[in-house]
Amino acid sequence: MKLFKVAATALALCAAFAVQARSVEEIKKDGKIVIATEGQFAPFNFFQGTKLTGFEVEVAEAVVKKMGVKLEWKTLGFDALLTGLAQDRWDVVIASHGVTEERSKAVTFAAPHYCSGGIIVALDPKIRTAADLTGKTVAVQTGTSYLQNVQKLTGVKDVKNFPQDTDAQRALISKRVDAWVSDKFVAKEAAAKNAKAGFKLGDMLFVERIAPAVTKGNTGLAEAWNKAFDEVLADGSYAAISKKYFNEDVRCAK
Repeated sequence: MKLFKVAATALALCAAFAVQARSVEEIKKDGKIVIATEGQFAPFNFFQGTKLTGFEVEVAEAVVKKMGVKLEWKTLGFDALLTGLAQDRWDVVIASHGVTEERSKAVTFAAPHYCSGGIIVALDPKIRTAADLTGKTVAVQTGTSYLQNVQKLTGVKDVKNFPQDTDAQRALISKRVDAWVSDKFVAKEAAAKNAKAGFKLGDMLFVERIAPAVTKGNTGLAEAWNKAFDEVLADGSYAAISKKYFNEDVRCAK
């Protein structure tokens, strides 16, 4: 889903790999795992007042409970999440990062915790497909796979990128752009909560698998996370959380 700025950021990540990430054994000995997310991407990770919540937040909490350690959350701007991971500032990032070849060079992904993709949203019902974006101005969040995929399209007049996805959404509401590309579940929730905005949901621009990330090479932690995640899938916890937020099961097909 979200894709950090590849060129400059990848160099920064590689330079930071000299920092030793904590092993799963060290985490268990400490009794606490530190996880970072954005906190600005409803319904996946967001604040209700001062409480951090959302689908990804609840899934992570269920996984960590199975791992038998306490959880400390960190929230910060999306672009800083994977850089901070490489600097050993936290152990895991779960913030709707799509699994891409470029990202996989910089981090180790755990098993995908949901599948989704980018959807076209407009106020004009005639703007539904990738072809309909020809000659149009499109809003996306900075550093995301939405930005990357819109930039691949030929004929788009302009791509406006914003620090937060909600900023891109507001650009469409204020008619500063012709379309907004975001996660399909984010768009569905935005349309439901802002009925007066008149959002029209179009086609999926692309699909992807979304997964938590650990520091590159920290396979022991990724395997421990996957084991706990499998238990969350098996005991019905995942299905209950998914139904709560989406009224459907959003796990990836095997």
